[in-house]
Amino acid sequence: MRRLFFLCVMLIMMSAFGAMAQPPDFHAGFGNMKPAVEPDFKDVNYAGDDMEAHRLDIYLPKTGKAPYKAIIAIYGSAWFSNNMKSMTYFSFGKPLTDAGFAVVCINHRSSGDDKFPAQIQDVKGAIRFIRANAKKYNIDNSFIGITGFSSGGHLASMAGVTNGMKTKAIASYQYDKNGNLLGHREVEVDIEGKIGGNLDVSSDVDAVVDWFGPVDMTRMNKTCDGVNDGKSPEAALIGCAPEADSAMVQLISPLCYVEKAVKAKLPRFIVIHGDADNVVPHCQGVFFSDELKKAGVLEEFISVPNGQHGAVTFNDNTFKKMTDFFVKESKKKK
Repeated sequence: MRRLFFLCVMLIMMSAFGAMAQPPDFHAGFGNMKPAVEPDFKDVNYAGDDMEAHRLDIYLPKTGKAPYKAIIAIYGSAWFSNNMKSMTYFSFGKPLTDAGFAVVCINHRSSGDDKFPAQIQDVKGAIRFIRANAKKYNIDNSFIGITGFSSGGHLASMAGVTNGMKTKAIASYQYDKNGNLLGHREVEVDIEGKIGGNLDVSSDVDAVVDWFGPVDMTRMNKTCDGVNDGKSPEAALIGCAPEADSAMVQLISPLCYVEKAVKAKLPRFIVIHGDADNVVPHCQGVFFSDELKKAGVLEEFISVPNGQHGAVTFNDNTFKKMTDFFVKESKKKK
């Protein structure tokens, strides 16, 4: 309970950062928050470079027999931080190692380092690295789940809906204020990327738990019917005001991928969202779970009464829902 209290305090403070136009300095403070235990493998660079953003930590269970099936875990920072992997384990790593999983906490490039799709390319690169080097780190690569909170939930969800997808093109239709069609343009991005190599290894994930992630930036405003302004974190992610580039707004939205996803490769999802979240609107969880349900891959949508952006939403019951789900899905893989 003490750990939950401190985590909730941090997330409440982080909520204020989400509204900032300029990225905060996470390198002093939350980025250096240390979990109660040290990782078994620390600061492993998954890209073959010297970037802080390309390091990961691996925590192995203290019981059970190696090799261990793995969960990739991603922090939330409104995509502003490139160094908060320690906080990820502090947040919800222990329930996962207690359940017998190796927990891989990754850094990724921030929106200040590079624009989308750099962040999902980092996630994909880390997944390929873990698969390619599984034996070295006592990991059973037959099952790799993924989870994250806030912007980490966005990236975890993006990884799941793009299983088997190398590139993505979306036609963006532009309208004037009277609703008249002005035209459209098609944008293509490289989802997979080449971070760290291992391109002959799959970056697919086998199960996803999304904790209050922003998943539909086309309806991210407080009334759930339009985009946010040019000072929003998603504006920093794409490098312009969302209203100026509707194609990129769709491309950064995991929900927009579900309908055209590689159906045979879509993993199952749990979506967890507090109904009192004042940072990422609760409707985001509703919209995403409805879309996943239509695709037949929604395990459960957990709407937490009075749940905020971390506080209350993180609790013993939702942690158990997460671990039980990953255990269930992992048993399908041998």
